[in-house]
Amino acid sequence: MQNILFRANSSSTIGTGHIMRDFVVADQFKDANIIFATQDLPGNINHKIQERNYVIETLYSNDLQELIGVIKKHSIDMLVIDHYEIGYDFEKSLKEITKVTIFVLDDTYEKHYCDILLNHNIYADSIKYKNLVPQNAELRCGIKFTLLRNEFIEEKQKGRQNKSDTNQLNAIIVMGGSDHSNISIKILEVLKEHQIIHAHVMTTSANKHLKELEKYVCSRNNITLHINSNSIAQLMNNADFAIVSPSVTINEILYLGIPFIAIKTAKNQKYMYDFIKKNNFKILKKFSEDELKYCLKEFI
Repeated sequence: MQNILFRANSSSTIGTGHIMRDFVVADQFKDANIIFATQDLPGNINHKIQERNYVIETLYSNDLQELIGVIKKHSIDMLVIDHYEIGYDFEKSLKEITKVTIFVLDDTYEKHYCDILLNHNIYADSIKYKNLVPQNAELRCGIKFTLLRNEFIEEKQKGRQNKSDTNQLNAIIVMGGSDHSNISIKILEVLKEHQIIHAHVMTTSANKHLKELEKYVCSRNNITLHINSNSIAQLMNNADFAIVSPSVTINEILYLGIPFIAIKTAKNQKYMYDFIKKNNFKILKKFSEDELKYCLKEFI
């Protein structure tokens, strides 16, 4: 049995996406012993790891020697790195000392010392990794390798449902598990002008603005707040349109065929932003009340 270690974090700042997509990767190793090495950061979703009955090794820092200690302790065969602050030099040292197989998840065409590199985003192009990874590294890039949870595959098989209520539009808002810029409320302020829209806001307990969001939602009868929901794929599939960040959520939205407006919220969304703009989908470089109102005209 293979021993596979995942190195990833989640927090109110980092978000929850790394851990959630790592679960999809972990599911591909049916007979492996899965372990997560992660820090106990504010707003983390380490409880989700525990719910899957995976072993957790809590790290106190992003120290090389601390991680090597975990690798040796569990006789790790493969290390899966999903961490923006771990790069080429760190990975090279790990390889030289432990000889472990290194599998890296990358979104932004960074230099890596790895055996396998996965960029599962729809925009990913393996040619762009020339001179960024070792010559013999296995590259897994693009739509063929998109990571989708089973719930999305099941919803895709169902197809898009015909609307039963033509007097109501369902909009789903997904600005990341932590929504660090608190954009969801700004979006809701724009949508409140349209009583025909029922907004479904997706978030998690990692959202440091959660109490403010809950208070806002209480004052409105056409908003449903979903916290740590396991039904996001179903809610997306039932939506008339979505307002999302240009993150891995776009992979899911496009897979299900849902009309959307994207709003860029972070620097690491540059390549998805460029892809969306190039393909003439609706996207805002940053939140703008006027631009969002203009984009909404297509759906209302």
